[in-house]
Amino acid sequence: MKKTIEIISERNSTFRQRAEMEGFEDVFVDVPKAFGGEGGAPDPHDYFDLSLGACKAITAQMYAKRKKWPLEGVSVTVNRDDSEEPKGTYRLEVVMTFHGIDDPEQRARLEEISHKCPIHRLITRSTVEVTTRTADIAES
Repeated sequence: MKKTIEIISERNSTFRQRAEMEGFEDVFVDVPKAFGGEGGAPDPHDYFDLSLGACKAITAQMYAKRKKWPLEGVSVTVNRDDSEEPKGTYRLEVVMTFHGIDDPEQRARLEEISHKCPIHRLITRSTVEVTTRTADIAES
């Protein structure tokens, strides 16, 4: 499946970007004030991290629904340690709470299933190829 996301610089802002995706409201991306942004929107790392947390929650919910387990909801906290990112290590700790599930074996299974979410697999098992090119003025 191919999907296009358009990123447009907000002309009146320093680094703020608007992301347009067909069928959805626009979302915004910025950088923290410490890096020259306005800090008015999540930064790219935030979206990366939240994608993982949300995907794990959704995957666990889908599994519990299929199994007819009494899962009422999922709370996820993603803790980032990017202190060694320049050296090639980006650490994420994901803490999940499964509301309505009292059985420790079910909680453990939901955690295990969360590792199979598409974003977790993408991050840990895939080779991601990025091609970047400059568009001709006529294309834009």
